[in-house]
Amino acid sequence: MKTVVSSLNAKYIHTNLAIRYLKAFAAPEFDVEIAEYTIKDPEMNIVSDLYSRKPDVIGFSCYIWNIEETIRVVKMLKKINPELFIILGGPEVTYDVPEWLERLPEVDAIALGEGEETFKQLLFALDEGQSLESVHGIAYTDNNGKLKVNPQRNKLDLRELPSPFRFEEDLPQLAKRVTYVETSRGCPFSCQFCLSSIEVGVRYFDREKIKNDIRFLMEHGAKTIKFVDRTFNISRSYAMEMFQFLIDEHLPGTVFQFEITGDIMRPEVIEFLNNEAPPGLFRFEIGVQSTNDHTNELVKRRQNFEKLTRTVTMVKQGGKIDQHLDLIAGLPEENYDSFRNTFNDVFTLRPEELQLGFLKLLRGTGLRLDAKKYGYVYMDHAPYEMLSNNVLNFEEIIKIKQVEDVLEKYWNDHRMDLSIEYIVKDLFETPFDFFQQFGSFWETQGWSRIGHQLEDLFMRLHQFISQQEFNDLHIIDGIMKWDYLTTQRYKPRKTWWNDGIDKEEKQRLIQTIAQKPELVSPEFQALSLSEKELFKHAAVEKFPFSIAAYLESGKILNDVEYGIVLYNGKVSEQKVYFISKDRFEQAFSVHTN
Repeated sequence: MKTVVSSLNAKYIHTNLAIRYLKAFAAPEFDVEIAEYTIKDPEMNIVSDLYSRKPDVIGFSCYIWNIEETIRVVKMLKKINPELFIILGGPEVTYDVPEWLERLPEVDAIALGEGEETFKQLLFALDEGQSLESVHGIAYTDNNGKLKVNPQRNKLDLRELPSPFRFEEDLPQLAKRVTYVETSRGCPFSCQFCLSSIEVGVRYFDREKIKNDIRFLMEHGAKTIKFVDRTFNISRSYAMEMFQFLIDEHLPGTVFQFEITGDIMRPEVIEFLNNEAPPGLFRFEIGVQSTNDHTNELVKRRQNFEKLTRTVTMVKQGGKIDQHLDLIAGLPEENYDSFRNTFNDVFTLRPEELQLGFLKLLRGTGLRLDAKKYGYVYMDHAPYEMLSNNVLNFEEIIKIKQVEDVLEKYWNDHRMDLSIEYIVKDLFETPFDFFQQFGSFWETQGWSRIGHQLEDLFMRLHQFISQQEFNDLHIIDGIMKWDYLTTQRYKPRKTWWNDGIDKEEKQRLIQTIAQKPELVSPEFQALSLSEKELFKHAAVEKFPFSIAAYLESGKILNDVEYGIVLYNGKVSEQKVYFISKDRFEQAFSVHTN
């Protein structure tokens, strides 16, 4: 009996952990084959590849991001081979089972909840010709068209699960893809918008097995390892043990990402990480969702924003760990103004990434069951995103989506941090107002429907700012030019501005500092760069204020200054120097006389 487990991932770099657990648990009695695709792959290509494997049984792992594409694949496969046994599993199909089986007559069975043991028992039943009634934890339609839901089995002892990371076919791809690891299942919290709230309690895998798996993954080239535990730091002692292990045994270039509950992390844990963790080794994802206390109370979300702020601030001050903070627009009783406050509260923390998502009324969650109570209107199909509720209309949703678009491009990508910092602090009332107004302008220009080079992003921001009634626009012009020059790996062949240093002035400056490098600094003098080398490797620009003083203190000193950026193929290896216009002109006058 040929068996294939499959999933359509959101991106190629993602891997599906669930189907690997199914394969590992089914062994040695069954040799299960893994077949992964992406939701962007043409469905005919997926069907053709699966058909070529000649399976008797196919299991699909289903989520909100892949269910619609998976359904189309399933329907095609069943038309081609009506004898093929198709089973679906995963969080998207575990709930509303009658609806799924009625909608999908092509599906022979649905696995409910935790699937490892259920899937193996099903394979035994099929292999031995037994009735599906003997398989715990599945739902199906019998020969009389009657819905059958077999009782679910007890939870697995996670300490006994075999490793899903030892398959030879996975090893060549480890360095190119994200490897997902779980060290626990379940969540201690009861957030009503999240499926994790349904499973009571937290169960842990065997720590030593997990450590051995991580050693194996690193030895075979894994670079990005993401822990999918819903709250990695729920046990302080466990988190500390794992942090210490990863610090002690990590290999260069490996990054570990965790989902952290920010308000329960103790200061001494953060101090330990700030002191002991190598820079860039860890990355934290923290779900804030909302800072509206009433909203959090309605969705049974316990959160102390003051303590969360302390955690995020201490981690940021340590400079070792990037932080990704999440928000959800559309939670109960959070209207547009309240969400504006939430956004500004969290942006104040300046996380390296701020993700703005929209509430999804997931099957099985308490909030979906209470949708009418809050007037939710939402998509009929996955991902079931809300369209409006009793305090947030669709027009306001559109305005928040405009924030999401430019936030990703102009904050999370970190191409112009200095510029955005100046804009949100000095030009607009709040950060949200800037992102919303710019996002609206972006949409009216039709830019959301076309691609963008780095130069385009600067030009479009400059176009938006130039149309505002601000004083001292030359300041933001200068800061944006500086951001552009210092986010390049190589000297730009062209610049996006038209009012820069002219060719003759640039030539005079380079000739002068080549002859008298001590005018710039002793460090610059020690480089002993020729005029030819400076023309080749240095970008020179004139600024209407002291860019050096602004970088050091944030103050605007109206002294015209030249900035000199030397490129070496890496942004981290750029050399930056400054010389005031007065000092240069005095030296040039002496030199020419």
